[in-house]
Amino acid sequence: MAPLLARFLGLTIEVAPGLDTDAFGAFSRETARTANPLEAAREKIAAAFDRVPSATIGLASEGSFGGHPQIPFLPFGQELVMLIDRRSGLELVGHHGSTRTNFAHLVVADPEAGLAFGRRIGFAGHGIILTAWENDRPAPDIALIKDVVNEAALLDGIDRIVGQAGAALVETDMRADRNPTRMRAIRRATLDLVRHSRSLCPACGWPGFAVTERLAGLPCADCGEPTLQIRAEILTCAGCGHREQRLMARRAADPGQCGNCNP
Repeated sequence: MAPLLARFLGLTIEVAPGLDTDAFGAFSRETARTANPLEAAREKIAAAFDRVPSATIGLASEGSFGGHPQIPFLPFGQELVMLIDRRSGLELVGHHGSTRTNFAHLVVADPEAGLAFGRRIGFAGHGIILTAWENDRPAPDIALIKDVVNEAALLDGIDRIVGQAGAALVETDMRADRNPTRMRAIRRATLDLVRHSRSLCPACGWPGFAVTERLAGLPCADCGEPTLQIRAEILTCAGCGHREQRLMARRAADPGQCGNCNP
């Protein structure tokens, strides 16, 4: 984030000292995230302002991972980057969503199976978290190992957890500093934020005139029935509330995407 924001917005980035972002939710499950991503990012920025009273601009990122919204068995990652200027009240948000994530997990009772999983997700360039698995669920209270740095540590960690609980949950470490794939996604979300900073509201000139809603229903090119494809986008100004609807350049959907023509 820092090089992009320095280049395009002239910002110097510093990490707020003593700020434990795990308090807002941890991928390793010690703390559940109770807020949605937008609210969690705001909470992180508010906490950073408390620790650095001289700062005028706050930044935070928040990632969410799970199944694809339309293809559940396909992993999907969503990154949100937020900027708040507390002098003006400006809030800018950048997004990036992609199936290009190594988000994955596997329950194993054999260290070699865990090692094979690690090779598939890019270990040790990408981190791994090990958790005890008991009664068909993660059991971090029994065992949790987060900083697995090499194959020997991975094999030993799985062996110890299996000895304690009978099985180990081996999963990709989705913390940004241990996941270069996620770092690239955060970079793209930051670029989206920069684009929003240059998109001015036609009514009041406030930065951040951005897409806030996408409307499905693009008609099929063959039968004319609405499809799940996007037909228009709604852009909203966070300053004055001005809204505009913009139709997509493509005015008809491929019949192959139509539930009527291709059920």
